[in-house]
Amino acid sequence: MVHTPRTVAGRPAWIPFLLVVMAAGFNAAFAADPLRVEAGKVVEVAFTSARDRVDPFHELTLDVVFTTPDGATLKVPAFWAGGKSWKVRYSSRTPGVHRFVSACNDSADAGLNGVAGSVEVVPYTGANPLLRHGAIRIADDRRHFAYADGAPFFWLGDTWWMGLTDRLAWPDDFQALAADRAKKGFNVVQIVAGLYPDMPAFDARGRNEAGFPWEPEYACINPAYFDAADRRIAALVDDGFVPCVVGAWGYHLPWLGEENMKRHWRNLVARWGAYPVVWCAAGETTMPFYLAKDRAGDEARQKTGWTEVIAYLRSVDPFHRLITCHPARTARASLTDPAVLDFDMHQSGHGTPPEKHAALAAEGWNTQPTMPVITGESRYEALEIKPMLTAADARKAFWAHMIASGCAGGTYGANGIWQVNGKTKPYGNSPAGNNWGTTPWDVAMKLPGSAQVAAAKKLVESIPDWNHFQPHPEQAAWADPASKAPAPLCVSAPNGSRLVYLISQGAVALSGLPADKPLQVRWFDPVEGTTAPPVALTVSAEGRSTVAPPPGDHDWALVVGPKE
Repeated sequence: MVHTPRTVAGRPAWIPFLLVVMAAGFNAAFAADPLRVEAGKVVEVAFTSARDRVDPFHELTLDVVFTTPDGATLKVPAFWAGGKSWKVRYSSRTPGVHRFVSACNDSADAGLNGVAGSVEVVPYTGANPLLRHGAIRIADDRRHFAYADGAPFFWLGDTWWMGLTDRLAWPDDFQALAADRAKKGFNVVQIVAGLYPDMPAFDARGRNEAGFPWEPEYACINPAYFDAADRRIAALVDDGFVPCVVGAWGYHLPWLGEENMKRHWRNLVARWGAYPVVWCAAGETTMPFYLAKDRAGDEARQKTGWTEVIAYLRSVDPFHRLITCHPARTARASLTDPAVLDFDMHQSGHGTPPEKHAALAAEGWNTQPTMPVITGESRYEALEIKPMLTAADARKAFWAHMIASGCAGGTYGANGIWQVNGKTKPYGNSPAGNNWGTTPWDVAMKLPGSAQVAAAKKLVESIPDWNHFQPHPEQAAWADPASKAPAPLCVSAPNGSRLVYLISQGAVALSGLPADKPLQVRWFDPVEGTTAPPVALTVSAEGRSTVAPPPGDHDWALVVGPKE
């Protein structure tokens, strides 16, 4: 998407999704001539402090209160942009004039406190689904995702943990990977905001072109790091991706402490909350650092501390973006109060067979509180891990977890991409001495598993009422009761649509079918991503039928629905 640049107060105003203006000294002009921004896009207003300060990041707190045309108020945190500069970012889907006034804890600072203005939100005219439909939310059934306007959203994520580092060069490498994933149908990118996994603090692999996100000893954030990260987050949204922003890997909490981690998260909310993002509070939330001595103590502290941080995150985010955390096993088990989450993310195991992925997903479906369940990390497709994890391993794990958890979605990953291996600059060893291989990211990008899970998404979205699927394992079984293969997995919707996944080859017995309605079935090949022509399904008076997949010694999916 290309925007026409213009300049406000001597600065370029448009970068993707972002209108930038200078606030201080322009109050009267703002009142007479509101800033104009399209619905869903982000407007940025800059403020300049009237005083020099030793430590503005810790000394000052700046919020900007926006009042919408219908009278609602949003207290939006501003972020320190370096020196005397502070900025606030705002977006809304509500048309009309939105008025704002700034509020600083130093009420005598005329550059930061009491600065007023307005923003006029006008209709969006483009094709980006995140702007046409709005940021994603939890669907009304509490089991699936939806856009703000209620349109269904199937989560298909890709794992770019270190994608904000300079290991994935901006703009060419970053945009090449994004273009590949967009073409295949991915719509979420899971990416870490500077405090990374698989490395110690201030490891050179965690830099971007502007350095580290925090100064040594965690004395202060580095605004330049986040300025560079801004370009990548805005570019993802511009390409239609939901950035799933992982604030930090869990073991960074004991290093920063709870108060600095809250400051870190306030900065992220101020920077990116106006975009249609999702918050993932922490990666492997309760996992201690690889070489930690008091592992039990760190794990307990992280479980309690991250629950507190997430509650704080929820309190400072005026846009109410969805919140989860990436777990060692399940998000709900990673916290002392799972009610602070909007949805449950699982790590279902790289070496775990697909039927165990399904079992964990079923456990998630049946656990309270009710919320969507997705896998945020399962079997990374990899050329070099021993045993090698093939496209079939990644695909089957994705399918098994997706079906058993009601088809809210899932996340794919490939070794080489998550840690961003370069052709001449492999990632190297983790602190524990593991090495996950040297496959370059642009080779890993072309591994077949990414296209195969994307084909699964397209199939699910083609099924009427898919966004009301619920697991019904009792409706499908092997026709041969003596079979030792993992049981078929089945979801059904209220309109009668049904999706059955067979981890291995074999005839399947269906039950609970309507005997008085003509039905048809179509077989889907998860390897090739192709669907056979539909055929009529013969159903007994008891609502039973038996069908067998086409030849091919691999997994299959079966779609059952009304005869067209």
